[in-house]
Amino acid sequence: MKVIITARKTIVKDSFKEKVEKRLAKFDRFFGEEATANVTVTHEGDREIVEVTIKFKGMTYRAERTTEDRAISFDAVCDVLMKQIVKNKKKLDKKVKSEAFVDLHDFADEPEEEYKIVKSKKYSIRPMTAEDAILNMNLIDHQFFIFNNAETGKVNLIYRRNDGNYGLIEPGEDEE
Repeated sequence: MKVIITARKTIVKDSFKEKVEKRLAKFDRFFGEEATANVTVTHEGDREIVEVTIKFKGMTYRAERTTEDRAISFDAVCDVLMKQIVKNKKKLDKKVKSEAFVDLHDFADEPEEEYKIVKSKKYSIRPMTAEDAILNMNLIDHQFFIFNNAETGKVNLIYRRNDGNYGLIEPGEDEE
């Protein structure tokens, strides 16, 4: 697996880089050499935020954790990623190496979760700016809003982030 480490507002020591490479090497049994892992370490005040995004065969696996120590944050992220993979192992079997699931003694066999759509909604997507979409989202008190971007003519999604700011998802080329 190719590992890319990015530091924001901090410096990453070689010892941490070694820990990251060693721990992420354990995921090679699922993904192999062609996967890419982007690790972002951010220092904000007394918080260390670690985000890991693994891209493999068109799928994206992502986790983020914040603690006072980046090593603890990184360990928590790896645990979350492993739980995501194990929890969805039957559905992922065709996407990742199927022989990788043979020996997972470290994890209790979690019941397979069925995807269940409990509500369906239809509405027309109107052209508007991102700022108008935020206003509409806030007026209906939702966490996200789908709209047709008047500037690009493409369907976009605006969402409220955990930090209180907003994010915009636009269709684009895959970065693989």
